[in-house]
Amino acid sequence: MEAVLLMLIFVGVAFFAGCRKSSQNNYTPPSRTTSQKKPITKRQPFDVKSAQGQPISAPLEGPAYVVDGDTIVIQKTQIRLCGVDAPELDHPHGKNAKWALINLCKGKTVRAEVTEQDAYGRTVAKCRLQDGRDLSAEMVKLGLAIDWPKFSNGKYSSMEVPGVRKKLWLADARQKGKMHVWKQFEARKDAKT
Repeated sequence: MEAVLLMLIFVGVAFFAGCRKSSQNNYTPPSRTTSQKKPITKRQPFDVKSAQGQPISAPLEGPAYVVDGDTIVIQKTQIRLCGVDAPELDHPHGKNAKWALINLCKGKTVRAEVTEQDAYGRTVAKCRLQDGRDLSAEMVKLGLAIDWPKFSNGKYSSMEVPGVRKKLWLADARQKGKMHVWKQFEARKDAKT
């Protein structure tokens, strides 16, 4: 994280130095056009085609619409909570995780400090409530999300409730690369319908 911040500072300094130099030479750089963002019109689980990547910039702030236990929408930008993994809606405890996050966010302003974009183009952010509570930490403490050490460096592991990895076994399997467990679960689920 410190490396990313240092890189952003370096790029910013280089950019402003270049702007200052170009203004001294009476050079006006061509204006940049930014691509128009399409608003998310439906409130559905994550969809690669509709996900809006938010460039790392000023924090997003406002009321949050909860998609699932680790995904919210602020200002029409879909945001993945940083460093944790919660069950999908159709997995065991998925709806409980969503409702817990709804209860945490309901009627409150959420501040999302964008850290990166994930492999699926989703914006990943550290999300905090007005009182400073970290949403990722709160979901882990409730036993409805687990630390994802690959992305958190173990920041939330000490907050995990005993037995949570057995309870959220599909999320645990995903973290360990055991996708065959997911496929078996999906096959059993499809066979029941």
